[in-house]
Amino acid sequence: MPTGHATGGTGPARSRERFLQGEPVESGVRTSILSSWQRSRSLGLSPDQADLPFRDDFDRDAQIVRAAVPVLDRLQARFAGSKMNISIADASGTVLLRRFGEASLARSLPAFQRVPGFVFAERVAGTNGIGLALAERQLIRVHGAEHFAERSQRSACRALPVRDPLSGRIEGVLCFGYPSSTEDPALAITIRKAAQAIERRLLRQSSARERALLRAYLDTGAAASAGLHHTIGVDELALELHPRDRAVLTEKAAELISRGQRAAAVVSLFDGRRVTLVSRPMRSGSGVEGVAIEAVLPGPAPREPLAVPTQVDVPPGFSGHLAVVTAVRPPRFVPAAAAPGRLPVATLSRHLPDITYGPFGTVRRGGVADDHPDAPPRTRGLVMVGEPRVGTYALAARRRLELLSEASARIGTTLDVRRTAQELAETAVPRLADFVTIDLPEAVLRGEESADPRTDLHRTVVHGIRDDLPFSPVGKQVDFGPTTPQIRCLTSGQAVLEPDLKAAAGWLAQDPEHTERLLTQVHSLIAVPLVARGVILGIASFYRAQDPAPFGDDDRSLGLELASRAALSIDNARRYTRERTMVLTLQRSLLPHDLPDQDAVEIAHRYLPAESDVGGDWYDVIPLSGTRIGLFVGDVVGHGMLSAATMGQLRTAARSFAELDFPPDEVLTHLDNLVGRLDREEPAADAGVIGATCLYAIYDPTSQQCTMARAGHPPPALVRPDGTVSFPDLPAGPPLGLGGLPFEAAEIHLPEGSRLLLYTDGLIEDRHRDVDVILDQLRGALAHPEHTPEQTCQTVLETVAPAHPCDDIALLVARTHALDPHRIAAWDLPADPARVSEVRAAALRQLADWGLDEAAFAAELMLSELVTNAIRHGAGPIRVRLLHGRTLICEVSDASNTAPHLRRAASTDEGGRGLFLVAQLAQSWGTRYLPEGKVIWAECGLDGA
Repeated sequence: MPTGHATGGTGPARSRERFLQGEPVESGVRTSILSSWQRSRSLGLSPDQADLPFRDDFDRDAQIVRAAVPVLDRLQARFAGSKMNISIADASGTVLLRRFGEASLARSLPAFQRVPGFVFAERVAGTNGIGLALAERQLIRVHGAEHFAERSQRSACRALPVRDPLSGRIEGVLCFGYPSSTEDPALAITIRKAAQAIERRLLRQSSARERALLRAYLDTGAAASAGLHHTIGVDELALELHPRDRAVLTEKAAELISRGQRAAAVVSLFDGRRVTLVSRPMRSGSGVEGVAIEAVLPGPAPREPLAVPTQVDVPPGFSGHLAVVTAVRPPRFVPAAAAPGRLPVATLSRHLPDITYGPFGTVRRGGVADDHPDAPPRTRGLVMVGEPRVGTYALAARRRLELLSEASARIGTTLDVRRTAQELAETAVPRLADFVTIDLPEAVLRGEESADPRTDLHRTVVHGIRDDLPFSPVGKQVDFGPTTPQIRCLTSGQAVLEPDLKAAAGWLAQDPEHTERLLTQVHSLIAVPLVARGVILGIASFYRAQDPAPFGDDDRSLGLELASRAALSIDNARRYTRERTMVLTLQRSLLPHDLPDQDAVEIAHRYLPAESDVGGDWYDVIPLSGTRIGLFVGDVVGHGMLSAATMGQLRTAARSFAELDFPPDEVLTHLDNLVGRLDREEPAADAGVIGATCLYAIYDPTSQQCTMARAGHPPPALVRPDGTVSFPDLPAGPPLGLGGLPFEAAEIHLPEGSRLLLYTDGLIEDRHRDVDVILDQLRGALAHPEHTPEQTCQTVLETVAPAHPCDDIALLVARTHALDPHRIAAWDLPADPARVSEVRAAALRQLADWGLDEAAFAAELMLSELVTNAIRHGAGPIRVRLLHGRTLICEVSDASNTAPHLRRAASTDEGGRGLFLVAQLAQSWGTRYLPEGKVIWAECGLDGA
């Protein structure tokens, strides 16, 4: 959703104003911001509140403070001279440290905010960066009017939680504050890197504590008192565990350490046995408190004696590693079944439930303690006290799991191939790579399969931390040489890692000049094939630039996992694109291509398919007898091929009923019966009930009357010649397919030059906008009497239609014309055969006045026959009318409801040849019924008269 700046009364500023006034806010503001506003209001906070709580009892020597000081000092130097302020807050929102790009900024703050201790938690300060980062537990950007408090309307901030690398707990929040006019997207990368630096320093602080705890554990004889028979090293297991299992084990151990109390977790093995990790609170001689992790393995004691080291020698420069007490085992690995009591290397459960422990060393399960006489003997040992290696495993695994979890939510949000590829790149940068390029075949972008992806690749996405790198631009065809990592990954179907691009001969050889420029920026590459369901969809290339460490095997595995997930989403989008193209082609083929030539109305039309799917919206224009015109617009329920096919059936039937000259309400009745029958005959049980809405209008230019009826469809918009816009109050009628309920028609006078807008509900129904607001916008778009129908269609789509329509939109605009009264001639006569000659004579004089002498002979014969039939077989009074339009139309009406039928007379019949003669002379003829009586009409062409 667009947020915009907090100026001009639009975007968040307008939404905030409506929110504070108690009005509903459904669009124009991000979901996280709206949720925070709602929480702030529920807490009873006032946007005018100026003071914040202040604490002076916070720990000024907390670990987060010690870790953050040098990082904040470097940030202050980086932003020197700018209006940036950098803060670090604890997990409760209390600001512990603050730095300013300009010293004068501090003087502009209230006195109590110049020193640490003021609280920015959401519960007391409303929507702000620190409070929202703690609430959302992720990187947050709050800009201008997105702040709840008035005091922050001109500022912006980015805030990111800082976590303990071992436990994953949020230890604090790093926040950048700056004027809203100085927004810079690069701050997102800067704040992430700064938070990572603080987390690394937290990890180093933990390392020193854990080394002291390990010495204390061994020196105090805790190992001997635990009765150790076997010890397990996490680093030992990590060599043979799957990366996911490795992450679970190290994360659970780190979690137990972070609790700082007696606790336990059970790991169920694939063979049914369970291993319990127990945390043992410890205190070193220097007063450092911590936890040692021990393992309890049920089962008989091992057959071979295993020794426990009585001391651990810590080599100099041990800041990057923590000691682990490892098992003494045979050189060759022995499977678990052959070595009872040993921890088998197997897939561990991802869910490690905690259980309750009695006195230390007594595990209670199902009411029986492990030290019960019936309990099997146990093997216990020290797993770890915590080490940088374990912390590194836990941190890396957590970040990878978080990235994969984020990828599941971010990749595949739409069914658009290009957008899905862009989402993959945005997810990977900067947490895996600094730059990502994605190349897809042109056929895949069209929704098809590529015959040879290696020769049909086009640059689809270029995304990175900067925009100035010389990658091939989007849209250009890329040709990779046979030895390049990209082609190798397509050939092998596996991710290809090039840790050092300067040594990657195949990559360098493809374009020496181009790659030489790239080498000044990037140094490592992972090329991953995008393959889903056996179909090659393209290549994703991940480049590393700023991080001096090259990609490793773990990075390659992560890139492959991301690409595999994205490939499935891209393939889904490709298949959807193909199906949507087919449905849209069918839909457009079923809509009218060329509208008929006629003089009653001037027509313009539009069809706009939905972004996500194609529905069953349709329109039609049907010339009727007596220079009248029929206007249809309809909407079939649902989307996809079935709706498009149903629309085609419905439009064909509607045209047939209309050409029979049924009035609008009767046409809708026949369509209602048809839809009900289609629904009963639909064989697919999961297709749902077929339904549709429809509006049918008949305009008569001789009387300027318009008769309309609708079946559950939105009423039309009427624009009179003076620019007045109204929505006629037509009887609604039920949607087509319900059956059993009548339809009603209404008649409206339309002055010449009026415009009638028929539309489907996709134009006015939008879950993000109020329908009354949309109708007001529609009135404004139509209130231009000088606009042509084409201009009206364009204006309506530009100003009223949703930017991303969720439903199809069909528009039909008709500007009315009136038939010149001098081109209409009518006579009323009684049912007397003697008056036939008088009507013929009057008609001949009228045709002569119109200059239609060449059509006089045919018109005289047709009128003579039609009037004679009306007198002989009908009922008076009788009315004769001539209409001079594009053709000459002869009409004879009477009060009888019986209609003549064309037949071929036998040679012995004395009559029955009159209608046959009329059919030969006229280019078309027919009958239409009136509320009382009927009209027999015949149309004669003028070109060949």
